[in-house]
Amino acid sequence: MQENLEIAIIQSNLVWENPIQNRINFSNKIETISKPVDLIILPEMFTSGFTMNPNPVAETMDGETIDWMKDIASKKQCAIMGSIVIKEGDNYVNRFLFVEPSKTVSFYDKKHTFTLAGEHEIYKAGKNRLIITYKEWKIRPLICYDLRFPVWARNNNDYDLLIYVANWPKPRINAWDALLKARAIENMSYCVGVNRVGIDAKNHEYPGHSSVYNVLGDKISNIEANKEQVEIVSLSKSHISQNRNKLKFLNDRDTFTLK
Repeated sequence: MQENLEIAIIQSNLVWENPIQNRINFSNKIETISKPVDLIILPEMFTSGFTMNPNPVAETMDGETIDWMKDIASKKQCAIMGSIVIKEGDNYVNRFLFVEPSKTVSFYDKKHTFTLAGEHEIYKAGKNRLIITYKEWKIRPLICYDLRFPVWARNNNDYDLLIYVANWPKPRINAWDALLKARAIENMSYCVGVNRVGIDAKNHEYPGHSSVYNVLGDKISNIEANKEQVEIVSLSKSHISQNRNKLKFLNDRDTFTLK
């Protein structure tokens, strides 16, 4: 079992509805990662920004961005992840992609589409819960608005790491900070939130606040707000097992069935 998981968080501005330029920008940032890492995490809709105009930026599962992610994963020998707009048949989805060095692709479609922005009218909501096993760590991927719904994130003692990728705006950033910490505490897992920075074409401002919390809710990252930054954070498997074995809070969790 791999004791430590090295994750690289990329907090970045995004070029509006321009996948080519965004891939170039992220390639340049990834090149600055000089030490070996296990995961590279990009924000939500990292090729386009949070657009409700999916047609010009949508790709298929055989598209250029997935090929780019496969190439990065293979060259860096690490997994790379983030969400993009995918078109399947007549539907668009906001899809979290997890690409391994072997070029294996796992994906999760955002369940809670953001009704305040009309996302539910443009993108089809996902239904399936996903747990990814990578380097013997169990990882639960989620997207932005999913953060407000703790039932959907419930840890059934089946994951070690909860990852949220987001375009979370400045007016509600206090909720982002509080909920990331809460998800870590209540699920006794590491919780990672990767948010973008900058101002988009709709004049929405994003302050970043990308963070990593351990199972006790302690913040263990040092990413500055409102700044493009790459930070590497080390996660410890023994930190999870020692605290779960000592405190056993997950044993007392409520049971329920989602409908």
